[in-house]
Amino acid sequence: MRAVRYHEHGGPNVLQVDDIERPEPDDDELLVAVRAAAVNPVDTYFREGSYSPGDLPWIPGSDFAGEVEAVGDDIEEFEAGDRVFGTGLGNDRPGTCAEYATTPTDTVAHLPNGVGFEEGAAVALVGVTAWRALIDHGDLEPAETCLVHGGSGGVGHVAVQLAAATGARVTTTASEGYHDRLEAVGANTVLDYRREDLAEAVEEAGKSDVILDHRLDDYLQFDADVAATGARIVGIGNEDVAAGFENVPAARSKELTITLMSMYNTPDISAVLARLARLVADGEVVPEIARTYSLDEVDEAQRDVLEESFLGKLVVEP
Repeated sequence: MRAVRYHEHGGPNVLQVDDIERPEPDDDELLVAVRAAAVNPVDTYFREGSYSPGDLPWIPGSDFAGEVEAVGDDIEEFEAGDRVFGTGLGNDRPGTCAEYATTPTDTVAHLPNGVGFEEGAAVALVGVTAWRALIDHGDLEPAETCLVHGGSGGVGHVAVQLAAATGARVTTTASEGYHDRLEAVGANTVLDYRREDLAEAVEEAGKSDVILDHRLDDYLQFDADVAATGARIVGIGNEDVAAGFENVPAARSKELTITLMSMYNTPDISAVLARLARLVADGEVVPEIARTYSLDEVDEAQRDVLEESFLGKLVVEP
């Protein structure tokens, strides 16, 4: 099979397409013919060596959607020909930017017939991340106010829709060019993140009960300032290794709960994927596909995911 691999850590130029043996599934695994694989910033962290993948050479990619090619002897809930999607690969097992991938059943779910492979791959990692943040850690309830930083991003645009589907009032931030689309998919208030009075505008929309923050190094104190008493702040990312408060007493006075999370720690990824599949099939969550790439263009996709502005996700079609 053809697979994108890196034989050493470095920039996108270390990615190459190799012809390698097709993997065989273990007794508790599926072999999936990959029809689509999404690109995420975390892929670049493994490639650069900031995070440690398995032994090199390594195949990048966490998300996938495709058709089951073969099943291990211990598997009963899937069979050859099933449409599936999943996430959580590319970390401690080879990833998904390849024509075939093996996966355990606890990171995969059935993909409804009405949902395209591109949409399945696009929603997997970001959907589980948003669910884990807002539902599991944030305990988001109907009529609460939810602030999603970076609503045009992969996690952000799904989080906006997921929060709206729960009945929450959603405030999000994004460049002005994305405001109309974010309002169309469920945001009640969309604000330009560059405006000088952003904190006042967020508070005017309603003090936030749940906050999803992708840049704790920039917004942790901001979050505390705009949060309601008893708010839950969930952090999914930062660019600087240090993040802190400028005013600890003010934050403490609000009885805030702050959770730092990783999607890879989700106890039952398959259960979350199954629920996301129903939401996508029902049109409650619509993953946006910004661009598609071939296997030969994965280096370009990994540059774009960090450097370009777009709404939604980048998808590779092997």
